[in-house]
Amino acid sequence: MPVTVERDVFGTTASGHQVHRFTFKNQQNVSVQILDYGGIITSVSVPDRTGKVADITTGFSTLAEYEANPAYFGALIGRYANRINAGKFMLDDQKYFLATNNGPNHLHGGKLGFDKKLWTSHVDGTKLKLSYRSADKEEGYPGTLGVEVTYELTEDNDLHIGFTAMAEDRPTIVNLTNHAYFNLAGHKSKSIADHLLTVNADMYLEKDVNDCPNGNLLSVEGTLFDLRIPTLLGDRVDMIDGTRPGYDHNFCLKSAGDDNDIAARLEHPASGRCLEVYTDQPGLQVYTGNWLGGIAGKHGAVYDNHAAIALEAQNYPDAINHANFPSCILRPGETYRHNTTYKFITKI
Repeated sequence: MPVTVERDVFGTTASGHQVHRFTFKNQQNVSVQILDYGGIITSVSVPDRTGKVADITTGFSTLAEYEANPAYFGALIGRYANRINAGKFMLDDQKYFLATNNGPNHLHGGKLGFDKKLWTSHVDGTKLKLSYRSADKEEGYPGTLGVEVTYELTEDNDLHIGFTAMAEDRPTIVNLTNHAYFNLAGHKSKSIADHLLTVNADMYLEKDVNDCPNGNLLSVEGTLFDLRIPTLLGDRVDMIDGTRPGYDHNFCLKSAGDDNDIAARLEHPASGRCLEVYTDQPGLQVYTGNWLGGIAGKHGAVYDNHAAIALEAQNYPDAINHANFPSCILRPGETYRHNTTYKFITKI
């Protein structure tokens, strides 16, 4: 029996629009639930080595909570993921000003980014296709952008996310991702300290005091950012300096451009659950939930700092303002493409 996809009504937005939830199930007892509001992954349920199933992603129980969603749990992020310094950039000799919603920075598409939009949904076999048309000047971005995102769960326990976007009339900038957080012990677990993380990166981006890249690519060699071998997060997270300790950094992937090469691996030895990330993107933002601060989540969960980790495949943050970063410019007639796969593995 192939993977099944079922649809039900999750709720109604404050503006009166009905939101649907799509539930994927395979024969390996893995299931994933996704909303057409914000393309939000609301749950990922995976068995451990004894067969016990747990939901391993953070989330909420109600649509109203997702409409607020201060931590971007599970959401599609765009038009530009991550930060843009001071919300400003130059494109073809014209200066653009974006909404600033993270101190002086533009973050994750602005005040009403793609995570706050109701997407048009369509099930095609075992695939969920979501589409959205972002208008010229939305959150300050130039040009009209057509976006399609495809989710697919396979019998091999792979969750594929495929992004495409086309600039319809003017050049613009694009950087899309998904912002799911994971705790492989189960979303109600209090910490990721007992998780092992490996990131296939020799370099990472240095940041300024406002958490934006300053343009420097630094070697991970001999630093707390060397995650090239499995590293216990509990030994590192509290040692990473910042306003709140922990990782919130872009790693420059060795696998850039090749989604067959592993980008990162997250392991929870106690349960046997393992998550592998494959992507064709040049960067991976590793965020250890440094600002969760006790968010009340689904089924009575409380998400404190470092209760979960996001592994966000994307272009480099603030790339438009750094000539030495991969280009994020999309011109009419070109197509933006991004493929990321989350592979769920249970080690016996």
